[in-house]
Amino acid sequence: MKIKNTEIELMKGDIMSLEVDAIVNPANKYLQHGGGLAGQIVRRGGYGIQKESDTLAPINVGEAVITKAGRLPCKYIIHAVGPTMGEGDEDDKFKDAIRNILKIADENELESIAIPAISTGIFRYPVTRCAENMFKVIVPYCKDTETSLKKIILCLYEDSKYNVFKNEYNKFKKMYNIINGKGL
Repeated sequence: MKIKNTEIELMKGDIMSLEVDAIVNPANKYLQHGGGLAGQIVRRGGYGIQKESDTLAPINVGEAVITKAGRLPCKYIIHAVGPTMGEGDEDDKFKDAIRNILKIADENELESIAIPAISTGIFRYPVTRCAENMFKVIVPYCKDTETSLKKIILCLYEDSKYNVFKNEYNKFKKMYNIINGKGL
């Protein structure tokens, strides 16, 4: 789906192997990257990622920060803290995290980023809500903002999450095309 000058792409794969300007790390507020994707990023990219993160922590739920990417093929990592189910106001906090990711990308004049299904692991945020709310933020942002982003990749590793995102992607693409008179 293309919105103004930004291509929004959905893919299944390993986010850490992508040659983009930045990948997004679903982090905790202390930016301690021990488990899950965060732990894998540090193990593959190098301890310098953790060391730089330590200087930026803690951050609040919904916030994001950027570090270098060490040995990974991307240039930067945007660390974003999504909500944990049960803490309250999860959808707004999630949308804030996505907005802050996009804002940091623009502040750093990035042209391509890859985003995983933030908060859907140990934070238990429902995958359908993740996909839906991600599109609810990304689509208007690309439409209404003069963004440096030319490509946003939503990268899912698991088949089940990819299938949920594909369903939401198709819904938003159809809705966007109807609203903008592009037919079906």
